[in-house]
Amino acid sequence: MLNLMRKKAGSWMIKVILALIVVVFTFWGVGGFSNRQKTVVAKVNGIPIGYDEYKRAYSDLLDQLKRQFGNSLNDETIKMLGVENQALDRIINRHLMLAEAKRLGFRVSDEELMETIQSIPAFQRNGVFDRDGYQRVVNQLHLTPEAFEQDYRDSMLIENLRLFVTDKVKVSENEARQWYDWQDARVSIEYLMVDPAAYTGIEPTKEELAAYYKKNQDHYKTEPKVKVRYVRFDARDYKDRTDIPADEIRDYYDAHTDEFSTPKTVEARHIIIKVAADADDAAVEKARARLLEVLEKARKGEDFAELARTYSEGPSRNRGGLLGTFKKEDMVAPFSEKAFSMKAGDISEPVRTRFGWHLIKVEKVNPATIDPFESVADKIKSKLATGKARELAYDAAESFLDLVFESEDLMQVAEERKVKVRTTDFFGRQGPTEIDTGRAAFSSAAFGLKNHEVSDIIELGNDFCLLQLEETQPEAVPPLADVIDRVRTDWVKMRQDEKAREAADALLAELKKGKSMPEVGKAAGLSLQTTPFFKRNEPIPGIGSEAGISREAFLLTARKKIGDQVIKGQKGYYLIGLKERKAPDAAGFSAREDAIVKRLKGQKRRERYNAFLARLRKNSKIEKMLNQSR
Repeated sequence: MLNLMRKKAGSWMIKVILALIVVVFTFWGVGGFSNRQKTVVAKVNGIPIGYDEYKRAYSDLLDQLKRQFGNSLNDETIKMLGVENQALDRIINRHLMLAEAKRLGFRVSDEELMETIQSIPAFQRNGVFDRDGYQRVVNQLHLTPEAFEQDYRDSMLIENLRLFVTDKVKVSENEARQWYDWQDARVSIEYLMVDPAAYTGIEPTKEELAAYYKKNQDHYKTEPKVKVRYVRFDARDYKDRTDIPADEIRDYYDAHTDEFSTPKTVEARHIIIKVAADADDAAVEKARARLLEVLEKARKGEDFAELARTYSEGPSRNRGGLLGTFKKEDMVAPFSEKAFSMKAGDISEPVRTRFGWHLIKVEKVNPATIDPFESVADKIKSKLATGKARELAYDAAESFLDLVFESEDLMQVAEERKVKVRTTDFFGRQGPTEIDTGRAAFSSAAFGLKNHEVSDIIELGNDFCLLQLEETQPEAVPPLADVIDRVRTDWVKMRQDEKAREAADALLAELKKGKSMPEVGKAAGLSLQTTPFFKRNEPIPGIGSEAGISREAFLLTARKKIGDQVIKGQKGYYLIGLKERKAPDAAGFSAREDAIVKRLKGQKRRERYNAFLARLRKNSKIEKMLNQSR
C-alpha cells in the first residue's frame, strides 16, 4: 500500500496519510505494507512474505536514502548500506511485532480505529470528518476502506506494543549527572604533528613504479559502464488532462492554512552583556547588575540605540542593537518568549540566555495574517493539477510496463503506443549527463539490470521512466602508461607517509624514555602547539574533527600525561600530551537536567525496543529466501 501511496504522492492528502503511517515506524525499523504477492522472499514462523511486499519496502527505504544523500547516493553506497537486507528485515520485524501484539492480547477496537482515522486532518473539512473526502482518498489509493482500515489497525497495534515495551523506562538523577560530567568535560592538549608533505625530493625508479602498480592495479581499474534505452513519461504532458473540482481546492486550503499564513514577527533591538553559560553565580549576578544600570538609563529616556552602541557586547552594537524582523523560532527560547509577549515601544527586564543577559526593546509587532482563499485558489489548483498530472504519468508508465511484460518487447510496445524511445551513451555509476533530476536512481536501476532486462518504474522528479539494458562495458585494468602520472603521485604519497610515520614513532620512543614534549619537538625541529579547551564531540581547535585524537585526549590523566601511541590524522601523525583538564560546571547541570533526562530516556527506549525485537527474532523461525526469489 505504501509504495502505491508514494507513487501517487502528487495528491496532498495521500502525502499526509503516508506520513502518518510511515514516520512513526521508520524510527523503530518497521513499515506498513499489505501482503499481496506470490513469490516468497522469507518466512516468519511459517508465514510467507512475498516479493511484492519486499519490493515496496525496498522502494520506501530507497526513497528515504535519496532524501538523506541526494545525488550522492549511488549503487556502491546502496550495497555498502545493505539496503536489500534492511528492507527485508523491516518487513520481518513488522510481522514479528504484529504477531506478538496479537499473542499478548492487544487489540484496537472499531471505535478507537475510527476515532483515530476521523482525527486525521486530511480526512476533515472545516475540522469535521468528511466521509466523501475519506472515500475519495482511499479510491485514489486503489483500495477499499476495509483494506485501508486493516492496514491502519495493524500499524496502531504495533505502536501500542512499542509503547508497552518502552514507556516504563526511567532515568535517575545520578545517571543524568554522570552523562553530563562525561559529555561536558573539557581538556586542553599540547601536540606535535609530523607532516608527510614535509618530505620532498622523493622520486621512484621505473622498477618501483611497476612493482607498486602491479600490487595495486585494482585501484586503477576503469569503472564498468552501461548503455540503456529508456522511455520517459513527463508529467507536464498530462497536465491538460486534469480536472480539479472546486471542493478539492477548498479542502486543500482548509488543511494547509500554514502554507498561506504569514506568522507573527517582531522587529526589535537588544543590548547584551555577555556571560558564559557555565559562569559561576557571582559572574552571572555581576553581569545582570551592569545591565540593570543600563535599563535605568533607558527608562529615564536615554536613546536605546545609543545605549546599545555604548554598552552592548554583541555584533549588533554598531547598528544600535538592531536585530531586524524575526519569527519566534529564529531566536533562543527565553529571548523569543519575552520579545513576543511585548508591545511596540516596551523595554524588557533583563533576560538570561546561554549567551548572556539581554535588554529587549520592541520596535514593531507584525501580527500573523492568512491569505484569503480567493487570492490563492488558482495557485492551489495549479499545484493539485501538477500532482494529478504526475499520477496520470505514473499510470501511463504502469500500463506501458504491463504491456512490456506481456510482449517481452519494449521496442514493439513503444511503436504501438507511439512512445519515444531514447538511447544513452555509455555511462558510469554517476549516471548519464542527459538525466538531470533523479540521475542516481536512474544509474542505480541501470546497473541492477541484466542484459535486455526491463526495469521497474523509476521516478525522475515528477516524471517516470522505464529502462532496458542494451549493452555493458566491464571494468578493466588499463596499461601502466595510461595512468603513470596517477601511479607516480600515489607512490610518492605512500613514501612520504611511511617516512612521517617512522619519524613519529621515533619521537614517541624518545617521549617514553622520559623526555618532555618541548624537548623532543625542539630536537626534531617541530613546533609544539597547545589547543584551547574542547569537549569530546567538538572539533579540536587548530586540528579539526579528529575522533582518534579526541578519544586519546580524554584518556589522558595527571598520572598519564603523554599519549602512548602515534595517532594518524588527516594532516599527519600526532603525538599528544595533557595540558589541563576541566570538570563541567556544577551549576550548568540544573539548567540542562530535563533535556539530558529526555535524551537518555530516548536512548534507553531504543535500546529496550531493540533488545525486545532481538528476543523476538531469536525465538522465532526466520527463513530468508530473497536470492532464490529473483
